[in-house]
Amino acid sequence: MRSPQGIQTAGNQVEKAVSILLQGGLVAFPTDTLYALGAHAFIDAAVQRVYEVKGRPIHMALPLLLANTFDMEKVAVNISQAAWDMAERFWPGALTMLLHKGPSVSSVVTAGKETVAVRVPNHHLALKLIEATGTPLTGTSANSFGGSDPITAPQVRRQLGEGVSMILDDGICPLEGASTIVDMTSDTPRIVRSGAIPASLLTQMCPGIEESGSRNATRKS
Repeated sequence: MRSPQGIQTAGNQVEKAVSILLQGGLVAFPTDTLYALGAHAFIDAAVQRVYEVKGRPIHMALPLLLANTFDMEKVAVNISQAAWDMAERFWPGALTMLLHKGPSVSSVVTAGKETVAVRVPNHHLALKLIEATGTPLTGTSANSFGGSDPITAPQVRRQLGEGVSMILDDGICPLEGASTIVDMTSDTPRIVRSGAIPASLLTQMCPGIEESGSRNATRKS
């Protein structure tokens, strides 16, 4: 599944990228925050390959990227009205929400946990790729575990080398930083990672939201 061409200027390469993903290969692509390492979310072998290529510990769950808000129902259950409201306000965008995992999502994705992290990226190429593939894609950052945030295609290639079948190059990611993660699985939403969306905006939307101020192990998602 490796591409001898390596980095590909986006252009008309989406169809080829979709073919790779449907066959269980890995494609790196830009989002509004960072370059993501994408795999078909419902092909366990592909998801496992994401862990291997990144050197990511298997106890750390992988986030998923969706094509639209309504795709939450493909991967989550018991979605609260507060989560729908947050999605309507901040998606597409740099908000990742932790939701209750649905039966379609493998424990390989969630590292055995009962929650799944999801977001809709605000990037035309990412959305085009997810929509064309017809399934959620893994959205972990396209870097080696603990490595620098990948905001350009060459940075992805330097860190992941030939482990990725294709890298779609669409320039620098607009926000140049990680998404904000909010846990929406309890009655009181909680910020578990600070990121591109400041807590002040989230507080306007949800006055009772808790702030943990965490920039710990969840950061390199």
